Amino acid sequence: MNTKAFYSISYGLYIISSKLDAKINAQIANTVFQVCSEPPIIAVALNRKNYTHEFITRSGVFAVSILSQDTPLSFIGDFGFKSGRDTDKFKNVNYRVGQTGAPIVLDNALAFIEAKVINHLDVVTHTIFVGGVVECDVLKDGSPLTYAYYQQVKRGTTPKTAPSYIESKKEVATGMPKYICTICGYIYDPEKGDPDSGIAQGTPFEKLPADWVCPVCGATKDQFEKQN
Repeated sequence: MNTKAFYSISYGLYIISSKLDAKINAQIANTVFQVCSEPPIIAVALNRKNYTHEFITRSGVFAVSILSQDTPLSFIGDFGFKSGRDTDKFKNVNYRVGQTGAPIVLDNALAFIEAKVINHLDVVTHTIFVGGVVECDVLKDGSPLTYAYYQQVKRGTTPKTAPSYIESKKEVATGMPKYICTICGYIYDPEKGDPDSGIAQGTPFEKLPADWVCPVCGATKDQFEKQN
């Protein structure tokens, strides 16, 4: 079975948020789709191990923030590679509370959709939550961040709990060696550098500043391994 066929499926990149009593949480997801237009209904797929999954299961509400193409990798990393069980993801993040009580992330968002769960489907490792839309709006103009752009242009990585995660073999280094983050799988390619962090193309890993960190998850240089 050639799983590369899945690469042809189009995805976006979104922040899914919810609330549980007085707590709020959110995560990155790429599986969000409109089910029907009248009445407006959307669906999201989340891994059962994720903290946000617990929030939506118990509260029955969620919000979707549609991210812009220029969203920094570090912002995606905060919501995609960290758990709300251990960290406050909303620290220093602009958001407002929606009609359902779910937090709506405003930073780097083009639009939002807020929904109440009307049905759900258990799918092995994930749950598909189907929600009736109670509110939605456009926040600003711009191009939405697609999953292809995130991986191919921004060189972002995918958490193992994501529905689109496919384990791949390590790349064979050519020219200057590449280094892979042991935490999130981000690959530092010297030929491309790290423009978002001010690292120019052609900068070897050994020449990176001592305080440089993984642009996705924030891991330090000693948490990178040289690719063979």
